Amino acid sequence: MINHMVNDTAELNAVFSALSDPTRREILSVLMPGQRAVSDLAARFSISAPAISKHLRVLERAGLLSRHKRGRVHWISLEAEPLAEANQWIQQYQQFWESNLDALDQFLKDTVPDKSPATNHHP
Repeated sequence: MINHMVNDTAELNAVFSALSDPTRREILSVLMPGQRAVSDLAARFSISAPAISKHLRVLERAGLLSRHKRGRVHWISLEAEPLAEANQWIQQYQQFWESNLDALDQFLKDTVPDKSPATNHHP
């Protein structure tokens, strides 16, 4: 159980680390409609081919994309499962904050007098 949690934490850390860079997020966006040749993908960015390759390796290590070779062309595809797992983790905290904000809202309703025009009567 503990080893599974450590692996999950390492995988989640790799996903969030990969997503921390705007170029890598843009690469994932470009891959959403379907696979792309690495050379076509690299042409979309104004950075060097080695820099694109580094970004792709980070995304691959995080499990966010897969690569296969046909002839001399490397094709990459988005792998969305790690994003779903990251989203699940985030949703835990969303529920926490929504619950706390609901409690704060109720507290304010219970303790702050209503200052709407209908309740303020002037002689």
